[in-house]
Amino acid sequence: MSNIPEQLRYASSHEWIKVDGDTGTVGISDHAQHELSDVVYVELPKVGAKIAAGAVVAVVESVKAASDIYSPVSGEVIAVNADLVKKPELVNTDPYGAAWLYKLKLSAPTELAALKDAAGYKAQIGG
Repeated sequence: MSNIPEQLRYASSHEWIKVDGDTGTVGISDHAQHELSDVVYVELPKVGAKIAAGAVVAVVESVKAASDIYSPVSGEVIAVNADLVKKPELVNTDPYGAAWLYKLKLSAPTELAALKDAAGYKAQIGG
């Protein structure tokens, strides 16, 4: 089973968030990228976009399907990972590192409490 980093929080829809102060870095889990298989395209949000928790914020396309990516929390997009435009396969090779999707300034940090810790996410995916 995939390694699930302890320091991250997880949405039921397989996104992760790493929080540093009032900034969150978001990506998709190793489990999600494995289910998608070979990622061929990533559509990222626009910097400055204000997004609500649970809203569709990005799209990841693989050879099998296109999947909506939902924001685990509310906030304003302050950065996107432009490397994924040229190298979408990073989602498959480094889902918790080089393949982060976007960063946001948290507008409702209390929403983090609704996310799963690593043990809860591991239980969700049968790990």
